[in-house]
Amino acid sequence: MEGIKIISKEQLIEDREELSCILKKLEDSLRNIPDGELHLGKSNGVVQYFYCKDGKTIYLPKKEIELVKRLAQKPYDKRVLKHVKKRLSQINRILSDYENNEIENFYLSEHPERRKLINPVEPTFQQKLELWLSEPYESKPFRSDTPVIKTNSGMRVRSKTEKIMADYFDLKGVKYKYECPLELKPYGVIYPDFTFISPRTGRELYWEHEGMMDNPDYARTAVMKIELYEKNGICPGENLILTFETANSVIDMELVKQFTKKYLV
Repeated sequence: MEGIKIISKEQLIEDREELSCILKKLEDSLRNIPDGELHLGKSNGVVQYFYCKDGKTIYLPKKEIELVKRLAQKPYDKRVLKHVKKRLSQINRILSDYENNEIENFYLSEHPERRKLINPVEPTFQQKLELWLSEPYESKPFRSDTPVIKTNSGMRVRSKTEKIMADYFDLKGVKYKYECPLELKPYGVIYPDFTFISPRTGRELYWEHEGMMDNPDYARTAVMKIELYEKNGICPGENLILTFETANSVIDMELVKQFTKKYLV
């Protein structure tokens, strides 16, 4: 059975914030548009503009094109404003009685013995996670001259920063795959530093740490890789987390903790 696509509470809040910004922009725009309406006509194939107000109609010459544009903008803004208010009202009603994992919680609220007898309409996040973790994969091979760096759990990584990050994920109980292959068209297979399953969307989320951004060649490659992600629908702030480092600017672990809390727990 294909997973049910459910919008998270966080996504609804983001949508509300975006719509609220649009609402303010529209209200500000409408405050600065004069009363009256714009009517269009045609004479000898040439479009003409008329300003209609209080029962009077005034012809607007080309030099009044800015007024023409403002009057043309008004009915559009009003229609969009009405729609935005409607959507905001709907979102606010939903958020007043909405929590993440509502369907999953029906199953989890059952007695453990009863759960054994029930086939949930949607697998729980833990069930999805365990299935995902059980899928075998081959990480990117290490070259013979690559320094051996291991996490506290014994997993080999490529840098001290990746060790610090992996140890933190392990400490917080965040499950991940290290350098799990991912195909990005048209390039082919790449190996994201860390791959997770988002507890909010149930979909894969990737974390790339670019650790040598003061190296011009490395930085160019990093930018190309980020663009490749975006062309495949994997975008920073949505399903891609990015952190950066240079020789003189080490990774900010507070930022790692902030991203972990926001996206992974």
